[in-house]
Amino acid sequence: MLSPSQNSIKKAFSRVALVGKYQADGMQERLNDLASFLSKQGCEVFLESATAVNLGLTSFPSKKVEEFAGTIDLAVVLGGDGTMLGIGRQLAGSNVPLVGINMGRLGYMTDIPIQNVETVLPQIIAGEYEADTRTLLDAVVLRGSQEINRALALNDVVVNRSGISGMVELAVRVNGSFMYNQRSDGLIVSTPTGSTAYALSAGGPILHPRVAGILLAPIAPHSLSNRPIVLPQDIVVSIEVVDGREVIVNFDMQSQTDLQSGDKIEVRQSTKTITLLHPRSHSDYKTLREKLHWNEYPSTF
Repeated sequence: MLSPSQNSIKKAFSRVALVGKYQADGMQERLNDLASFLSKQGCEVFLESATAVNLGLTSFPSKKVEEFAGTIDLAVVLGGDGTMLGIGRQLAGSNVPLVGINMGRLGYMTDIPIQNVETVLPQIIAGEYEADTRTLLDAVVLRGSQEINRALALNDVVVNRSGISGMVELAVRVNGSFMYNQRSDGLIVSTPTGSTAYALSAGGPILHPRVAGILLAPIAPHSLSNRPIVLPQDIVVSIEVVDGREVIVNFDMQSQTDLQSGDKIEVRQSTKTITLLHPRSHSDYKTLREKLHWNEYPSTF
């Protein structure tokens, strides 16, 4: 149970919205506790409307995500990186920063443990934080001259086969220049944020979030000469489905479009970004050590 301080904190952020992974056990109680805690600290607290509806929370007013811009100063996300991906895409370009609170397992973006909320969150709200800008990808799916879908991705855009079909053949061009034909299980186009997600399991490199680049990582390529490559941030990658059955394109693995031979996916860096806020003590390398189980130096380092 959160125990609020008796004194209101000096606030850099006054209007705070709470977003929760409403499928998680205990989320209703966690959100109620946190909302009460922030309210007693002098913040105006709102619940994201889908969170409020799904959990039956009525003690605080709610707002739709599309209403956050200009009316919310900070969005606090309780859940995991998947929850952050979903809300991050919706808030991209809104100038509403996000704070991620993990409910058990440390996340790359949801990096504040729930048990530390009472200490860490007031510091961030008071202006003691590190800001971290993340880029997104803008993907357009074309069938001939017709645009059949457009989506943002904070992690990655993935063109791949279904679980039961064979390899797919993809023709890849960069800024109109032919790069290669690739036979594989698929191709990942990733942001630096997504380099620690699916692209990492496909053998791609880890990119620091401040690296200005776009990563291409083939999934189980037929030829071992097809290797991951990091391209400049200002390019356009075109992926054409040459051959393959049941081919799909995923956006952050949270939405998808079915593809046909001849379809093209054009991917570029979006003009929209999101801002993540971290405690002053935040370290990307500490997060990597803990998530990837790297050998750790003594605690004095």
